[in-house]
Formats: sequence, structure tokens, C-alpha cells
Amino acid sequence: MDKDLPVSIIVFDVNETLLDITTLEPLFERVFGDAFVLREWFAQLILYSQTMTLSGLYTPFGALAVGSLSMVAATRGVTLADADISELKTRMNEMPAHPDVAPALTRLRDAGFRMVTLTNSASASSPTALERAGIAPFFERSFSVESVRKFKPAPETYQLVASELGADTSALCLVACHLWDTIGAQAAGWRGALITRPHNAILPAAEVPAPDLIASELTELADQIVLRWKPA
Repeated sequence: MDKDLPVSIIVFDVNETLLDITTLEPLFERVFGDAFVLREWFAQLILYSQTMTLSGLYTPFGALAVGSLSMVAATRGVTLADADISELKTRMNEMPAHPDVAPALTRLRDAGFRMVTLTNSASASSPTALERAGIAPFFERSFSVESVRKFKPAPETYQLVASELGADTSALCLVACHLWDTIGAQAAGWRGALITRPHNAILPAAEVPAPDLIASELTELADQIVLRWKPA
């Protein structure tokens, strides 16, 4: 891949990158007495979504989210009520955008970048999570891995976006707060831009691709993207 070729399409991960999963913390505080169990649950959710893909299997992300909650509860000796499951689903559907999201998206839109999303979550709900968060108008399309029945970072998920947009992979940059996602995108020929939201960081190990851009705030990352790749 020619690192000098400009990026014209910015692809955003959704959960935690754009939408604030910390709004789920009250559920974990109430059920487990510790809001930080949210991080254990989310890590298990990602682990088992990737396990399903590596095993050639598929279960929708929402179902895995519920199952992961039940698994964490079982390991901690906690009995879940139906109301707990319902609350998880409701909170996941109503996550707000982080405060830095709208300003950053505005900056990128005004600079002339095309923007889409790529998420592990299903896209069939109406209104969508992006619509509820008030940021859907920024994106020309929203892609879900459900169409290929493989979770990120499977190569097919990134290939789907490039194919549907008719774009060369080098024209695409993934913005995510998960290094495993930027690694997958870069392996597929994209650029990767990492936002280090709390509890997310780079992995300093041999042969692990470093993101092309890194910032702690999405507004700062947007500035870096514009400075490096602003369309002519």
C-alpha cells in the first residue's frame, strides 16, 4: 500500500468509538455492585464474537451481549432477573454519542471527507442507534457485519465496505478506539486511526501494526486526519 496516497473515506467503528458505553455502568453497579464489571463483560463479548467467527459460526452481536452478561453473572454467583436483561437491551439501544463526536464529524464533513460506519451490531432496528444519538445525518451509509456473518476483525468485514463503496482499500481509513479493529483494517489494506478512549491503548509488541494516527480525543484525531489527507 502506498502510504502517500490520500484517504478520502473515513469509516467509523460505532460502539465505544462513537457511542458512550459507560452509560451501561449503572446496570453493572446495581447487579454486581461494581460498575467496572462492564469492562469484563465487554471484553468477553468481543472475545466470543471473534471466537464465533474463527470457528465458522455466527450469532448476532445482541444475542452474544445477553449471553455474555449471563456468563459473567454465572462466574460471579449472581442470578440475573428478566428485568436485568431488558435493561441491558434498552441501555445498549440508547447509548448517547460522546461529547467530542459531533464537533469532530462536523470538522471532517466540512473538510470534504466521505464518512460511513462499520459495526458488529445489527442494523435492523428503527430508529437506529446512530439516529437515537443524533449523529446519523453525518454518514452516507452504515454497514453491519451481519451481511457477511463474520465479526471484525475478519477481513471480509472490511472488504464488504470497500466493495460496496467501489473504493480502493488505500482510500479508506478506519477510526476506532479498539486496536484489534485498526489492526484488522490495516491488514486489509486500509489506514488505521486510533482514539485512545479510557481503557484502550496501543499494544507495543513485535509485528503489531501501529496506527497511522493516534489521539486521545476525537476532535484532535479529526484535526490530524484533515492535516494529513484533506481532499484537494
